[in-house]
Amino acid sequence: MNTPRASGILLHPTSLPGRYGLGDLGPEAYRWIEFLAVCGQRLWQILPLGPTGYSDSPYQSFSAFAGNPLLISPDRLIEDGLLCADDLEGPPDFPAERVDFGPVIEYKKRLLDKAFERFAGAGPELRAEFEAFAAREAGWLDDFAMFMALKGAHGGAVWNTWDAALATREPAAMAEAARQYAPAVASQKFRQFLFFRQWMRLKTYANAKGIVIVGDVPIFVAYDSADVWARPPLFRLDASGQPTHVAGVPPDYFSPTGQLWGNPLYQWDGLKKRGYDWWIDRLRATLATVDIVRLDHFRGFEAYWEVPAGMPTAEVGRWVKGPGAHFFEAIRAALGDAPTSLSAGLPIIAEDLGVITPEVVALRDRFNLPGMKVLQFAFAGDPADPFLPHNFPRNCVAYSGTHDNDTSRGWYQTLSQKERDFYRRYSGRDGSDVSWDLIRLAWASVANMAVAPLQDVLSLGPEARMNLPGRASGNWSWRYLSDQLADGVRVRLTDLTRLYGRGGGEPPDETRPRPGHHR
Repeated sequence: MNTPRASGILLHPTSLPGRYGLGDLGPEAYRWIEFLAVCGQRLWQILPLGPTGYSDSPYQSFSAFAGNPLLISPDRLIEDGLLCADDLEGPPDFPAERVDFGPVIEYKKRLLDKAFERFAGAGPELRAEFEAFAAREAGWLDDFAMFMALKGAHGGAVWNTWDAALATREPAAMAEAARQYAPAVASQKFRQFLFFRQWMRLKTYANAKGIVIVGDVPIFVAYDSADVWARPPLFRLDASGQPTHVAGVPPDYFSPTGQLWGNPLYQWDGLKKRGYDWWIDRLRATLATVDIVRLDHFRGFEAYWEVPAGMPTAEVGRWVKGPGAHFFEAIRAALGDAPTSLSAGLPIIAEDLGVITPEVVALRDRFNLPGMKVLQFAFAGDPADPFLPHNFPRNCVAYSGTHDNDTSRGWYQTLSQKERDFYRRYSGRDGSDVSWDLIRLAWASVANMAVAPLQDVLSLGPEARMNLPGRASGNWSWRYLSDQLADGVRVRLTDLTRLYGRGGGEPPDETRPRPGHHR
């Protein structure tokens, strides 16, 4: 993928501010786009947008195609006549700086149920828009809506514990379920309609402002998902529908026992015979909602870590060859090079972190995919370290950190004295402003794209970490406050972006002392 120099910010929509318990696609999302544009940023990177399941992780979604109804803006529903102002009076006293998912889910569900009730009296234009959406997206929407309706009828239980006839999708049982749960199915379709209607309006606004949205496609899907329930032949399951092997990674930087993700693995031979049709549909659907995709765990397409089902950790496993170049040839043949306002070529960023072999590098480079260079991995003391900026290729994305890392301030606090010394000598800084030191290194590098989490732009500490891999709960909840995007942050980000030729933005106020001039 060939791109000009550009920079941007990593922020999931749930981290936006607002009074409804978590970020949504309403007014604050538009203010966020305006902030990016004013600061000359060209990239907004997000996490997967699917409906979250276990542990509220966007990487454990109930569908690889659906959107998260929690992101639907109540304010926009008022504009559509689907809610009244009275419906939004006196929301619960949600914390402003984090998401308390349980109460938020209950609150949003009540609002969406009210909106669905009012939709019965909606005008013909809105109803026609809904019908067109349901017909256009039926390939995944029908299965997803039924899956969610049945999940609700079974108290949220995993699909393999449902009535056997429904778990195995026996035709007679499915026909009866379609009749019995028709209202619940329609409600689920309606929520998806609202999500994609609001999201596409926001994306259109972002693109008009020159902002390219970088989405995220996890390589694996959750076991408890419409994808596995509706298409079991695509996955390595036994006769009872249980995974025979699950996904993970061996011991690594994040965990001495590896990461046991637990996702079912693909039947790659079967997918190959089908021309990778499900994957092509998945990527096509994602690229309709974002401009570029970060392909999570890219190395798994070359070889993936296979753990026998039932293992307590990911330490016991083996590397198994993935679909390799044949898969990406099929993707390119089906989707073509999808140029955006920023890029030309296959619009994929390869998340090439972890155990990277020459074969993984060759696969990435064969398709001209930019890899990821995370500065927090760079300062062990080896000048040849590929994560040090002087070793970067142009075709890569430089990051201060990612959603899986601590904030840069938190990271620096955990470094050994040797690592801190190397960092200070390399950066020419004293470590007192480490977040912006790393942003400067990323922005100044030759990398075509540079991205920093908003937490680093705001110089926040470990309390603002988004995710700690291996931790079962307490992740994905961080939010920023509206007043944190202060003039000083805007001026500093704009100045650095213009200085290193990564974008425009409004010229900084020359009457203000610029950050760094006091050193």
